[in-house]
Amino acid sequence: MKFPNEDDLRRERTRFMTTIESLTDDEFENGTTLCDGWTPRDVLAHIVGTDKLSNYLKPSGLTISRGNAAMVRGSHELSRAELTAQGWAAADKPSIDGRMMAWLYAGDCAMHHQDVLRGLGKPHDVPAESAAAIFREGKAWRYLNAKPMRNRVIPTTPGGEPWGRGPEVHGTTEALALWMAGRRGIESELEFR
Repeated sequence: MKFPNEDDLRRERTRFMTTIESLTDDEFENGTTLCDGWTPRDVLAHIVGTDKLSNYLKPSGLTISRGNAAMVRGSHELSRAELTAQGWAAADKPSIDGRMMAWLYAGDCAMHHQDVLRGLGKPHDVPAESAAAIFREGKAWRYLNAKPMRNRVIPTTPGGEPWGRGPEVHGTTEALALWMAGRRGIESELEFR
């Protein structure tokens, strides 16, 4: 049985893994990302870890932050090759959990892909289908963080639609989504009206 957005999830994870494979060992282990305190290795551990929802239900989990921290800690026992192999497995054959949550995880992966690319200062062109997934993720984080949207976001590129109420914020679909998800340093790319 195929779930909605399953192909999107595979596509986003494959794009992400292609970038991960292209990194030097130093970039992989020590590179900066837009995720506070996470290296590209840690972002990969998160992508691998989210493929199984049970990773959030372990005794050390029970919250998103604790679950993510446990995934990252556990990955440091693996070599780069082992962790990368797990990443490709999650891209090629997502678990049933991953496939059921593909509508969310495709955006999560697309956003984290941008976190890595932008953090390392690499080109970060975003295909329209990836922008749409990132925008869904940005909106989801607004709800998950229980932060009311006090602005109306107006995307200037394909992939998103105007959303919210209040003073307008204009920008690319990608930049708006990253801003909604709490990434720092994005404000300079946005126009606040």
